Amino acid sequence: MPDAFVKPPNFVRTCYRNRMFSLEPHSPQDRPARIAIVSSALALVLAGCDASAPEPTPANVQLEAPVRPPAPLSPAPPPRLSRADFIDAARQATSQYTAAEKPAATDPLVGRTFSIKIAFGCSGPTPLAGEHVSGVAGWSWGDEGKTIVLNMTPGDWAGSALIAGSADAPDWEAVEGFWIPRPWMESERCPTVQGDPLQTANIGAAPQTLGLAAIFEAGGSRIGRRNGRAYMFTIRPEGEAPLKPPPQGYRLILAGRIASYPNGRAIRCGAPGPDQRPVCVVATKLDRVAFEEADGTMLSEWRPG
Repeated sequence: MPDAFVKPPNFVRTCYRNRMFSLEPHSPQDRPARIAIVSSALALVLAGCDASAPEPTPANVQLEAPVRPPAPLSPAPPPRLSRADFIDAARQATSQYTAAEKPAATDPLVGRTFSIKIAFGCSGPTPLAGEHVSGVAGWSWGDEGKTIVLNMTPGDWAGSALIAGSADAPDWEAVEGFWIPRPWMESERCPTVQGDPLQTANIGAAPQTLGLAAIFEAGGSRIGRRNGRAYMFTIRPEGEAPLKPPPQGYRLILAGRIASYPNGRAIRCGAPGPDQRPVCVVATKLDRVAFEEADGTMLSEWRPG
């Protein structure tokens, strides 16, 4: 039976194709020697192929995108200043002014937004519509007692000693002033203290000591300037029922942004003597004035900007 020659697997033929390792038989006499050579070569081929064959690449491999750290969050803007914040800031400014203390180099109030409510008409109407104190809100009867007229006439403070008479008087074209009554009370409601019925003397209101100045710089926009005109709104009855005085008064809303005096401070104080309570005025850019009911119902608003 003739000798059969079995060819090695394909991977062996693939790894080594040199003629000296040709696996095809040439003559019967050479067969034993060539078989020995093939056996040795086969062992080497197997070792070489196992060592050098690259790992197969898996199909449909999805590479993960590099994980990027989240972008830092922008700090939230500070909340709007309230009536309580105004009163606290004025208290500190009053103390520093009285003791001649040097404040911090940078005033943290400058640039802050604010929205404050001022309760007015808590004790009833003012005597006459034309007798409202400038810078103080009030209400009066109108149309023979059939309507209620709300009134707020800003004061002209451009020529006041506190502003124009100071050593570093600002270059402001106009300054319209609003008083914040009862600066010892942080609440935005009407006071609940009742007067003594046995007190027969006429007890007037305490002098105003905390104000808000809406400033208008020279050469700037004049939009929103009142020029002596009042903010007014008339409340009319619904149906035949007559209007009744509101037991909790009304609310004046002032909103805007804190400005600064030439020295970089938001509040300026002054007093005629050491035993007098200083008057402090906050410089502001006003962008909203409104009247509300005590329960928050909007009556009227003005947006100067």
